Amino acid sequence: MRGLWRVERKLRAEGISPIAGVDEAGRGPLAGPVVAAAVILPPRCRLPGLNDSKALTASARERLFDLIQDKALSIGVAVMDAKTVDRINVLRATHRAMREAILKLEPIPALALVDGRPLPACPVAQRNIVHGDRLCASIAAASIIAKVTRDRIMEDLHARYPEYGFDRHKGYATPGHLECLSALGPCPAHRMTFAPVRSLLQQRLGLDWSGVNTERGAGTS
Repeated sequence: MRGLWRVERKLRAEGISPIAGVDEAGRGPLAGPVVAAAVILPPRCRLPGLNDSKALTASARERLFDLIQDKALSIGVAVMDAKTVDRINVLRATHRAMREAILKLEPIPALALVDGRPLPACPVAQRNIVHGDRLCASIAAASIIAKVTRDRIMEDLHARYPEYGFDRHKGYATPGHLECLSALGPCPAHRMTFAPVRSLLQQRLGLDWSGVNTERGAGTS
């Protein structure tokens, strides 16, 4: 836990504050939204067990989600639904969600620590950190907020479309999800431009997708 705060401690020693961590969840799935979160944590914040959301159990994420909600100075969350992902592509949807999440923070941060590659048109100064959700407390907190928020949205989608099992696979291309897609076809929560869904639509409807911006839908975040 102590090592996760190294980046923030160094920046605050340089007089940079407030600092936000920014991360996303849901780039890879075949269904559901992309969710981005931005989190400003206070300098002395105890979050026992804080880690990259992907390294935590669902129960640990839920516990830390509540702790972060309670202790953070500010949290911004933005959601881009499947239709937006299809319309502008998943990378642009992710970037838009990150920018909107940052702009929802109060106060606006002096610096955003962004997981992965630099964020185009970032509304504040930024520093990108590859694997930042494993290395930086603020980004780890943002990854948990984004992941839990998205998982809860997928639970809601499961209530609307229970036959697809969104509560289990959260929209990822698991064998069970692909079997459901093959048997039932896509529902409105699916990303129609992602390859497995697109291929199924082509087979069923004979659609011509030439010239349409498509995505492979291969990812783990």
